[in-house]
Amino acid sequence: MVTLILPRLISFEGAGRRSSSVVERNATTLQSSYWLVLASGFLEPVLYLFSIGVGVGRLIGDLTLPDGRVIGYAAFVAPAMLASSAMSGALSETTFNFFGKMKFMKLYDGMLATPLRPIEIALGELVWAMIRGALYAAAFLVIMVAMGLTTAGLAVLAFAAAVLVGFAFGGVGMALSTFMRSWQEFDLVASVQFALFLFSGTFVPAQAYPPVLRWVVEVTPLYRSVDLIRAVTTGSVGWRQALDVVYLLVLFALGLAVAGRRMGQLLCK
Repeated sequence: MVTLILPRLISFEGAGRRSSSVVERNATTLQSSYWLVLASGFLEPVLYLFSIGVGVGRLIGDLTLPDGRVIGYAAFVAPAMLASSAMSGALSETTFNFFGKMKFMKLYDGMLATPLRPIEIALGELVWAMIRGALYAAAFLVIMVAMGLTTAGLAVLAFAAAVLVGFAFGGVGMALSTFMRSWQEFDLVASVQFALFLFSGTFVPAQAYPPVLRWVVEVTPLYRSVDLIRAVTTGSVGWRQALDVVYLLVLFALGLAVAGRRMGQLLCK
C-alpha cells in the first residue's frame, strides 16, 4: 500500500514545486507600473461602495434578507463589491495577461522545454492570478471592517470565500483564453463580465426580478459568489452556502482541467 501511494505523493510534491516556479517567475518580473494597475483595480469597487452603497443607500434605507434579517444597504452592497473585485482581479490575469504570454510572447513554449507540464503552468498562473485577487480582497475587507459593515472575525471567513471565488473565475478565464484567437474577442468576455456585475444580486436582491429572470440570475457564477460572501459577512450562513461552495469548486476544477488540456493541445504539437 505504501509503495503505491508514495510515488503519487512525490509526483504531487514535484508538480507543486514546478508550479511555484511559475509564480516565482511572475513575481521577479514585476514592474513598478504593475502596482498602479493593482491600485486601480482596488479603487473601482471602493468607489462603487461609496457612491451606490453609501450614497444611494441613504435613499433606499434598509433591506430584508431572505432569512428575515434587516441590514443597511451599504452592508448589502459591500459583499457584492468584494465578490466582483475578486472576479475582476482573477479574470484580468487569466485573460489578457495569460493570452499575451501564450500567443504573442511565446513564454510557455520556453517553459515546456523544462520539466514543466501544461497543467502545472496553468496551475502556477492561476495561483499568481489569485494572489492579485487576494490583495484586492484583503484591502477591501479592511475598509468594510473600518466602516462597520462586518466584523473582523467574519472578515477572515469572507477572505477565504473571496479566494475561492478568485480561483473559480481564474480557472474559467484561463480556459476561455485558450479558445481566443485575437484581442478583439475579449470584448465579448468584458461584456459578459459587466452583465454579471449588474445582474448578480449586486445592487438589488434576486427576488426583485421576475421568476424566469431570477432563475437565470441565480445560476450565474457571480451570483453564487455574492450569495456566499454576503451570507458570511452578515452572519447568515445556511445550507445554501454549501451549494455555493460546491458550485465554485466544480467551476474551478473544470476551468483548470480545460485550460491544462487546451494548453497541451496548442503548445505540444
